[in-house]
Amino acid sequence: TLGLSALVLGIVNVERYGSGSAQVLIPLLAGVALIVLFVLIETRFARAPLVPLTIFASRTLTGANVVVALMGSAMFALWFFISLYMQQVLGLTPIRAGLAFLPMTVTLGFVATRAPKLVARFGVRNTLAAGLACIAAGSALLAQAKADGSWASDVLAGSVVAAIGLGLSFVPVTIAAVSGVPGRLAGLASGLVNTSRQMGGALGLAALTTFAASRTTAYVDTRPGTAATGMAALTHGYTGAFWMATALALVGALAALVLLRGAAAPLRPVAAAVAVEETGGR
Repeated sequence: TLGLSALVLGIVNVERYGSGSAQVLIPLLAGVALIVLFVLIETRFARAPLVPLTIFASRTLTGANVVVALMGSAMFALWFFISLYMQQVLGLTPIRAGLAFLPMTVTLGFVATRAPKLVARFGVRNTLAAGLACIAAGSALLAQAKADGSWASDVLAGSVVAAIGLGLSFVPVTIAAVSGVPGRLAGLASGLVNTSRQMGGALGLAALTTFAASRTTAYVDTRPGTAATGMAALTHGYTGAFWMATALALVGALAALVLLRGAAAPLRPVAAAVAVEETGGR
């Protein structure tokens, strides 16, 4: 946790202090050192390791964690920048912006509860790749947002398509992780997937926030400062982040196709149980 927090701090400091500053390099080096220390403790000194690294010998589990980290990087950024775009550019209040997420939330819950049938029919790998492709498509639609746009024309379609992709992805990626290890390690495998999703989200959001801020600053520096320019500059930064999220989701889809070749479709009851767990029983 400390190692990842230090990495995030170093990344978000890039825009403010510059990539070669002590405020960036010290946290990054500290983060790497702490993560290396964690690996050493787990492999050399711990009698009962929190994370036995031998579990990553499973190609399916390792692939699932890579894919879910990329998925988390894309989706965390989407939620964050959609919220900022609606409030800072479209001028929605926080309550109205929250209500504007309802179509996305309802779509996610609906699709996730039906994903097990698709997994049973088309397999883990294909369903997961399709889900990530939908996330990429939704991100690409959101990247078309305009400074003088609206929720209906610039947010609704992209957010719903991305929610479909997320609903399709939750179930198969968890199944891929737990099916690649013995039953006694299923709890650890499930925990690792959740950890990878949070790790990917934190690091991806830090990187994309820095990227968006740099685009906004560059836009302002090359144009006269007016209110209209400010909205256009923010939009320029946010759409750049949406394009980066598109790229991350596409890489995730490719990783799913390459790394999860051996992941078979589970029995329907197993897939249904995972769906219920992932959607919180909805």
